[in-house]
Amino acid sequence: MRAFAVLMMVQGHTIDALLSNEFRDYNHTGYYIWHTFRGFTAPTFMFISGVVFTYLLRLNPKPFFYNPRVQKGFIRFLTLIIIGYLLRFPTYNIFGYYEVTHAQWMGFFKVDALHLIGCGILIILIVTYLAEEFKINHYIAYIFSSLLLFSMIFITEQINWSNFLPIPFAAYFYTKTGSFFPIFPWAGYVLAGAVFGNYLVVNPDSFSKRKFSILLISIGIISIVLAELFNYYVKVNNLKTALTVQYYYIIERTGYVILLNGLMSLLAQRLKKIPEIFKQIGTHTLLIYAVHIVILYGSAWIPGVSLFLSKSFSFGVSIFAAVCLISLMVLMVFVIEKRKSRKRAATIA
Repeated sequence: MRAFAVLMMVQGHTIDALLSNEFRDYNHTGYYIWHTFRGFTAPTFMFISGVVFTYLLRLNPKPFFYNPRVQKGFIRFLTLIIIGYLLRFPTYNIFGYYEVTHAQWMGFFKVDALHLIGCGILIILIVTYLAEEFKINHYIAYIFSSLLLFSMIFITEQINWSNFLPIPFAAYFYTKTGSFFPIFPWAGYVLAGAVFGNYLVVNPDSFSKRKFSILLISIGIISIVLAELFNYYVKVNNLKTALTVQYYYIIERTGYVILLNGLMSLLAQRLKKIPEIFKQIGTHTLLIYAVHIVILYGSAWIPGVSLFLSKSFSFGVSIFAAVCLISLMVLMVFVIEKRKSRKRAATIA
């Protein structure tokens, strides 16, 4: 799932960066399908991040402050935040900010996927600590936190956080500073993943059971149907607002994420062995994310492909470019793992 999510993100970013505006037509079936599925990529990536981290955290039975995963989680939080800001650093001169414009600073402070996942991990740590401290069932703690993060958007988007907080902090709470993934509602997907990760710890054999896969698929389909019924009700009663649209997307995307997990678990049960390359890609998601972002969009020190070819390709050429970049990422992981295995062999010898 991690491998699938990060590769979907690579293709989504590539096509979005290179596809010409003349081909961005929702009446075109291919573009409509691509755009729809692209909307599920970030929630899937966030959900799986929550699943993996919570699974490893809760798998260790030690108390919170004695659990080595707590320290690793905090380090992961800091790492993701630092890399997130480095990818958006506004100037090549790390000591000279006199030439940085206001627009560049605002771009630097935008909260992106890495910032959000880092914050999601920190929230999981806080919720886990509170659950242990106050003897709250972990399921209840994670579910409540997820629903709170989703539902609070109707309040957080109405507050001008820039009036109370410096822009770097305000950017984490709403979209009006230009953030793509503020904590509300996006961290809700990470906490929803925490619910799933906790379930896998309590029920370690569940993924090998067909009944569990069918249950996930059913929950996913029901969620999608409910989202569509809600959307129909909104349209019929002329209740469409920014808030109702957000709730529709939250229910729909959560449904598709759960459905995808069910399909993946069903597939895993049919495979005698998951190919090693998929496992390796899953362990290098952060590296793949950072490298493909630099290749496409560049950084303060390296120009990206989009600087020269932004929105200039046809749909077919954009897809070909996405396949090429995905292949490059897979090759990068293959080479890294090959070098690691050679070093291990040399050490043993």
